[in-house]
Amino acid sequence: MPDHLRRPFLLPIAALALAAAITLAGCSRNEAAAPKPVAAAAPEREVGTVTLKHETLALSTELPGRTAAPVIAEIRPQVGGILKERLFTEGSQVKAGQVLYQLDPASLQAAHASAQASVRKAESALATARTVARRNAELVKIDAISRQVFDESQAAEQQAEADLGVARAAEQTARIQLGYTRITSPISGWAELSSVTPGALVTANQATAMTTVQQLDPIHVHVTQSSSELLRLKRELASGRLQRASDAEARIQLVLEDGSKYPHPGRLTFSGVTVDAGTGSVTLRAVVPNPDRLLMPGMYVRAVLQEGVNAAALLVPQQAVTRAPDGSASALVIDAENKVAKRPIQVGRAIGTRWQVLEGLAPGDRVMTEGSQRVKVGDKVKVVDLGARAAAGPVAAVAPDAADAATDPVAR
Repeated sequence: MPDHLRRPFLLPIAALALAAAITLAGCSRNEAAAPKPVAAAAPEREVGTVTLKHETLALSTELPGRTAAPVIAEIRPQVGGILKERLFTEGSQVKAGQVLYQLDPASLQAAHASAQASVRKAESALATARTVARRNAELVKIDAISRQVFDESQAAEQQAEADLGVARAAEQTARIQLGYTRITSPISGWAELSSVTPGALVTANQATAMTTVQQLDPIHVHVTQSSSELLRLKRELASGRLQRASDAEARIQLVLEDGSKYPHPGRLTFSGVTVDAGTGSVTLRAVVPNPDRLLMPGMYVRAVLQEGVNAAALLVPQQAVTRAPDGSASALVIDAENKVAKRPIQVGRAIGTRWQVLEGLAPGDRVMTEGSQRVKVGDKVKVVDLGARAAAGPVAAVAPDAADAATDPVAR
């Protein structure tokens, strides 16, 4: 096409291109000038806390022990013979002096009768010797007999007196031996099973007891406590951290093998003065009432011993304490700005579901017990006082975020 005809078509096209370029440039400037939207701040996570305060804590120690009868009598025969009959019911209560067994007394009765006859013979001989001595004493005064005869009569009288004494001692021994055929209980208590039956031959002072009588009310409980625990207790008492509950004998409460509590409290009456070299422990003895004979000798029990009172104890829930691989303990606390901080602490014994805090925390500290999986040290959090909730009613667990529900053990 000739140039004079092409030029009218090119002008409108150029104008359109210029207008499009101007429009695009304006849009770019508007986009550059428009402010970018500000990202929303992260929401504060809710955590549950407990505010610490001083509490009066009665400290106790649970020690293993076994029951034992305070008085035990093993019944053995003191003379030999054939057992004629058993005069008690096995497992029953017997009184001191009650006859338990009867041996055949025939041979000892004969020995006793012989001893009695010997006594009468000696008495007769003494009477004769005494008469002769008295007569000779008169005759020697008038020189009717020699001095030698008089002396011999006096000696015969003394010999007869000695023979009578020997005969009487023999008769008493025979009477005692005859009495031993009736085997009695030396104490009041409860009789065990009998190891012999009527017709059995028993011997004097045999090794095997015929039965055993034990006193069961009250009963003794022997417990052992390590020497290290005794040292710790003495140090805490000396430092003033602990005070004795009273100056009277320490009280104990028994826990039986099935986990039940024994209804009658006991009292500690003896503390050993020597440490067992093999076990490193000291033996303690308690006296416990046993009116129902629920406790039997040899039973395993646990004795809860009241040690003292800590009037300014700090207790923290166990879930608030974490342990490092080296065994050190720490807790998360909320500071005055509601920020999370980590605090190394030292804990003592477990008191129920809480730890006794020895160092690292103070009254008024807010310790995190729930929500620790959702926050980190330095985060600002929203505090929910679980102690206040507990005072107002049942405590509901702090609801975790949906994203954290799978990892937060408190939420689960």
